[in-house]
Amino acid sequence: MEKMTKVSAISGRTMFCHLDAPANAISVCRDATQVVVAGRNIFKIYGLEEDGFVERLNLRVGRKPSLNFSCADVMWHQMEENLLATAATNGAVVTWNLARPCRNKQEQLFTEHKRTVNKVCFHPTEVNMLLSGSQDGFMKCFDLRKKESVSTFSGQSESVRDVQFSMKDYFTFAASFENGNVQLWDIRRPDRYERMFTAHTGPVFCCDWHPEDRGWLATGGRDKMVKVWDMSTNRVKEIYCVQTIASVARVKWRPERRYHLATCSMMVDHNIYVWDVRRPFIPFATFEEHKDVTTGIVWRHQHDPYFLLSGSKDSTLYQHMFKDASRPVDRANPEGLCFGLFGDLAFAAKESLMTAPPSVGDVGRKTYPGGDRRYPIFFFKKPDVTAQFAQVSSALSVFESEAGSSVGMDWFINTAQSYLLSGKPFAELCEHNAQVAKKLNRLQESTTWTMLRIMFSEPANPSLSTNHNLNKSGNLPLVNSFSMKEMSAALNERNKENRQDNIHSLETNLNNNDENEETEGSEGQAEYLFGDAELDDDDLYSMEHDNQAAEEPEYLLPQEAFPLRHEIMDHPSAPEPVQEKPESPHVSGSEAESTCLTPMESISLISVSQLLFSPHLPPKFFCPIVKEMLCYYAEQGDVQMAVSVLIVLGDRIRKEIDELTQEHWYMSYIDLLQRFELWNVSNEVIKLSTCGAIMCLNQASTTLHINCSNCKRPMSNKGWICDRCHQCASVCAVCHHVVKGLFVWCQGCSHGGHLEHVMEWLKQSKHCPAGCGHLCEYT
Repeated sequence: MEKMTKVSAISGRTMFCHLDAPANAISVCRDATQVVVAGRNIFKIYGLEEDGFVERLNLRVGRKPSLNFSCADVMWHQMEENLLATAATNGAVVTWNLARPCRNKQEQLFTEHKRTVNKVCFHPTEVNMLLSGSQDGFMKCFDLRKKESVSTFSGQSESVRDVQFSMKDYFTFAASFENGNVQLWDIRRPDRYERMFTAHTGPVFCCDWHPEDRGWLATGGRDKMVKVWDMSTNRVKEIYCVQTIASVARVKWRPERRYHLATCSMMVDHNIYVWDVRRPFIPFATFEEHKDVTTGIVWRHQHDPYFLLSGSKDSTLYQHMFKDASRPVDRANPEGLCFGLFGDLAFAAKESLMTAPPSVGDVGRKTYPGGDRRYPIFFFKKPDVTAQFAQVSSALSVFESEAGSSVGMDWFINTAQSYLLSGKPFAELCEHNAQVAKKLNRLQESTTWTMLRIMFSEPANPSLSTNHNLNKSGNLPLVNSFSMKEMSAALNERNKENRQDNIHSLETNLNNNDENEETEGSEGQAEYLFGDAELDDDDLYSMEHDNQAAEEPEYLLPQEAFPLRHEIMDHPSAPEPVQEKPESPHVSGSEAESTCLTPMESISLISVSQLLFSPHLPPKFFCPIVKEMLCYYAEQGDVQMAVSVLIVLGDRIRKEIDELTQEHWYMSYIDLLQRFELWNVSNEVIKLSTCGAIMCLNQASTTLHINCSNCKRPMSNKGWICDRCHQCASVCAVCHHVVKGLFVWCQGCSHGGHLEHVMEWLKQSKHCPAGCGHLCEYT
C-alpha cells in the first residue's frame, strides 16, 4: 500500500529546463523527487516540482574542477538516497555522499581503470557493491567499504560499453562489448564468464534487464536494432527484434508494461521512441521535443509508466508526459500493396474503405459492419481495449494470378542463374549476357549488353571477332578497328610513284598539325574520330560494304574511296592553305585548311589538321549515359539489370553512382534472390559487391545446431562428447576417428566423416560406409 501511495502521488506535466552544458547521462532517485544530470561540464541535482525543475545542488565545486567532474555516466543508488556514483572520462570511478556537511560531496575515488569509464552500476539490493565497465576492456567490482576493487573481470575485448546487474539474480550481471558480444558473469567467478553470445553486428552500446521477466535482456547496437533475448533457456534465444533508423544509444524497459521499452539514438535521430516489441515496425509512441541527440533516458519511478525523463546535447532536461506523446500510427499510411513472387497481389486498407458505399436510396440506413465485399477479407487482429493507444485494424484482399499469365517470374530465375558477372574478360561477359537475354526474349536488355560491350571494350581483343565483320555479328565495325599497317602496305603498292614524290610534304604537314591530331597504337581503347566534313555517313557506309564485297582478310580499301580534294604541292618549309572550291557544299574557303590521307602506322583513318571536336571518346564519355540507363532500369523495377551491369562494369561506372543508391539496388536484388531461394546467386552478388554494408551480410557468424548421431539429442558447444550418452558424436564412418575439422554427412542416413575419406569411399561404392545400407551420394 505504501508503494502504491507513492506512485499515485506523482503528478506533473510535460516540462523542461535549460542546462548550463550538454548532458551525457541522467539518473533519478528512488522516491522520484530529484534527478541528477551529469556531463563534461555539468554535474547538478534538480528537484521535480509541480511547476518545473528547481536546481537543488551543484556538485562541481572548487576554483579549478578536476577531470573527476567530467562525467560519462551517473547512477543514483536505489537503496541509499544520498549515494551517487559517476564514471569519469579520465578513467576514475567516483562516489558522492550528499549527506556530507561540506561543499565537496566526493567520498571515494577509484583510479584503477586506464581509460575512460563508460558505465557504472549499483547492485539493486546490495548497498556497498558497485560495478564499472571501461574502455580498457575490463570490468571491476568495488566494495565501497574498501579503497580498492575486490575483483576484476576481463572481457577479452577492446571496450566495455555497458554493465547491468540482474534484477532477479543476485550474483549475475550482463556486459556488452565493442565487438558485438554480450557476456553474462557471476560476481563470485571473475576468472571466466558464464555465457557469451554475439548479439549484434558491430558494437553493442546498451543493455537492460526486464524488471518483471527474469530472463529477458534487451540490447541495442550500431546495427540500428533492438533485440530481446531469453536468457532462461539453455541456449540464448532471440525472441523479439525491433528495427530502428539510427544507432541505438540507450534502451530502458517501461515499468508496468511487459512489452514496452524506450530507446534513443546515438546520432542523426533526436526523438525518443517507445516500442511495443510485438509490433516492431512502427513505434508505439514518440517524444519529439529535443533538438539534438538524446543522451540519457530514465523512467521517473520504477512503478510509474507515465513519466519519462530525458537529457540531451541541446542542453535541455525534459519531463515527458506519456499522454502528450505523438502516435505514429495516426500518421502512418493504413493502405498497402504488395506483389507476390508469382504475380499474386495483396491489398490492405481500412475496413471502412472496403465496405460497399451506400446507394442514394440507402443514405439514411445504417451501414452494416460486414458490408458487401467483392473479395474475401482477413482481419489481422481486433483492437486492444486495455491499450492506451488503440491499434489499427485493416482488411486484406488477395488476388491470385492466372496460371500461365504474363506476370510470371521464370525469366527472372533463368536470367539470375545464367548471367555471368565475373571470371571472364569484359567483352565476353557482355556477349554472353546479351545472348542469355536474347534467348529469353528480352531484346532491350540484350541490346543494352551489346552497346556496353561496344562502348567499353578494347578493339584489339583477339577473343572476339564481332568488331571485324558485319555479316557475322550484324554490328557496324568501328573505324579504328582496321589494321592500318596492312592498309598502308596496300596503298603503297598502288601509289608508289605518287608517294615518293609527296612523302616529304606529307611528313611536314603532319608535323605542323601534330597538336590537332592524336594518333595511338592499335592496342589502345576504342576511339571515334570525327572530321570536319571529310566524309558523310553515306560515304562511310558505302566504304564498309565495298570492303565486305571484296571478302579479303586484309581489309584493302580502293584508292577511289578517298578522292583527293586538291593536288598536294611540294612545299617542304611551310604548306600553304588551299582554298576550297566554290562549289563545295561543306566548308567555305576561309575556314578550310589542308587535309591529307596518311599511310603511316596509325589507327586513325582520317587525318584532320583542325578538328571541331575532340578526337577521343574515352569510356568516361559514356558514363553519364550509362548512369541514366541504370537509373531507368531501377525505376522500371528491373533491379536485376541495374545490379548486373553495376558489377560487370565495376570501377568504370561505380564512382558515378552514390553509395546509398548502390546499396539500395543491391539490397533489393538480394531480397528478390533470397525470396526465390537462389542462395548461390545471392551469395555471389554479395561477394562481388564493393559496398561495405553489402559485403558484411555474409560476414556474420553462422550457428550450427548439432545433434548427437547416437541419441539424436542436441549437442552442447563444450566438446565432441555427448553429455547424455557419453559417445563421440562426430566419428568418421571410414577411419573411425574423431572429426575435428571439416565434416561431411549424408542427409539421408546422417552418417559421414572426413571429407577426403568420404569422397574416396564414394568413388568405389555408393553404399554408406557405416554399413546401414543407404545409397549415399556426394554432390
